[in-house]
Amino acid sequence: MRAISLKKALNAWNGIQPISDRDKERLSRRFTIDYNYNSNHIEGNTLTYGQTEILLLFGKVSGEGNLKDFNDMKASDVGLKMMISEALEQMPLTQNFIRQLHKTLLREDYTEYRTLPGGQQTSYTIHAGCYKTRPNSVITRYGDRFDYASPEETPALMSDLVDWYNEAEQSGRYTPVQLAALFHYRYIRIHPFEDGNGRIARLMVNYILAKHGYPMIVVRSRKKQEYLEALHHADLNVGAIPSDGAHAELKDIEPFLQYFTDLVAYEIYKDYEFVTCHDENVWWYDGEKIEFRTPNYAKILRLMRSQSVVTIGEMQEITGINSSAIKKLLSQLIEKKYIEKNPTDGSWRVFINPSM
Repeated sequence: MRAISLKKALNAWNGIQPISDRDKERLSRRFTIDYNYNSNHIEGNTLTYGQTEILLLFGKVSGEGNLKDFNDMKASDVGLKMMISEALEQMPLTQNFIRQLHKTLLREDYTEYRTLPGGQQTSYTIHAGCYKTRPNSVITRYGDRFDYASPEETPALMSDLVDWYNEAEQSGRYTPVQLAALFHYRYIRIHPFEDGNGRIARLMVNYILAKHGYPMIVVRSRKKQEYLEALHHADLNVGAIPSDGAHAELKDIEPFLQYFTDLVAYEIYKDYEFVTCHDENVWWYDGEKIEFRTPNYAKILRLMRSQSVVTIGEMQEITGINSSAIKKLLSQLIEKKYIEKNPTDGSWRVFINPSM
């Protein structure tokens, strides 16, 4: 991530307030796709960035994909809207809200099937909106088994977490970023549900930030290892006992706090750049600023956005770019997944957003 302080990012962001309704809408559309795509992609969802945009903005299914992945993505967006609405209410956090958020994401109970060493089949039920009924753990990339809180411990630890959060928020002894980072870490060490814990943790981080007037942030799936590594280093400091993790303090999670602070600063500054950049050759894709070396890319992309069904001949006539150059540009844009052609009606879909 780009080295920029949280103070500088916040000063830049606050310095352009209030932003226009048009910029609010542009940011909202960008965040909706970026957040849902990345939070689900981290957990193995196979939908592409383009499929996510078509599904969430236009309600259409495009290309091949697992039905569960499409349904999970739609449920994720419902959960995101539910979280934002709850944050704006400014009411105390409750366990019931967290369980309802989980039920929204998972939609219903379902059965998981696994093959044990030796070939024996086993199955268990994932309960939507209910705390876990069986132990859960993870094998780290170092080969160690890391246990989360037991089913018996979970209700009391979740009660402690919510009570702590409400009291800490009222006391004002933490900044919103510190509060969000510590809540995330404590929650992850409990891992209260049988599935969906990471998605809930990332929603709750944004719940805390939004509740305190901060821009919401995206944990990018392409930087998943940085995210997991920061949590791992905090785990080494805290130790393996789940209840210790569930009651960790800021000093205990310094590696994750530093990572998270840098992430928030980076994402806020990218929002600032997105709103203030007015270069027609600068576009945005999944949180990254794309600076095209030639204006020809922007000419083609803007034409596609205004006239989705357009032939290469028409592109040549309107833009003045020769056909061989157009074909080369299209090939590069398709390879980067910035655009795709609908095989049904020949229309172009553009997934990269202009700065202007």
